[in-house]
Amino acid sequence: HKCARTTEKTRREIQLSKENIATLARQYGVNRKTVAKWKNRISCQDAPMGPKVRRSKVLTQQEEEVVIAFRKLTQLPLDDCLYTLQETIPHLSRSTLHRCFQRHGCPKLEKVQTKEKVAKKQFKAYPIGYFHIDIAEVHTAQGKLYLFVAIDRTSKFCYARLYEFASKSAAVGFLEDLIAFVPYKIHKILTDNGVQFTNRKEGELALEHMFDRICEQEG
Repeated sequence: HKCARTTEKTRREIQLSKENIATLARQYGVNRKTVAKWKNRISCQDAPMGPKVRRSKVLTQQEEEVVIAFRKLTQLPLDDCLYTLQETIPHLSRSTLHRCFQRHGCPKLEKVQTKEKVAKKQFKAYPIGYFHIDIAEVHTAQGKLYLFVAIDRTSKFCYARLYEFASKSAAVGFLEDLIAFVPYKIHKILTDNGVQFTNRKEGELALEHMFDRICEQEG
């Protein structure tokens, strides 16, 4: 760095010298700690300055995990991610979101979509109101949280909420909030076969799942 009192040549000489630390400090006019530091290093290059792990000054670690989990799950553009995530993280700005993507190495969406077009066939066209609901685990210092995400396959309208547990009651609450939040009619919902969404038991003794009941009530 600019304020360094030693050059790479001086550092190499210190490393190769058999003189003691006090003698070398007097010889090169530097502090004994400086001599000891370069004696114990293999390289002559300055170590990187600043924090070892780059973190946001705006977002907490938990909020960053939510942002990245949401982006990986939905593959939505930056502005769409911002619009949806501001419901959960009100202080999130566009620049903060962009820097978060950069820190975590999120690729540009154009590159991801280009690769997907080569590998996959185009999805069938669906009328607006066809939602896909999925759950992503968010790992934080305090433990695991669960991000419920619903996205309309046609309009790309997205809704997300964070829960402590991926339970049936959480799934039902998320569905009720989704129905109240979406400004148009939801005509179909696609989920996986997780216990949060469906009853795995079959036959006459199988009880109707609350998630299925709400779907039937909404038509």
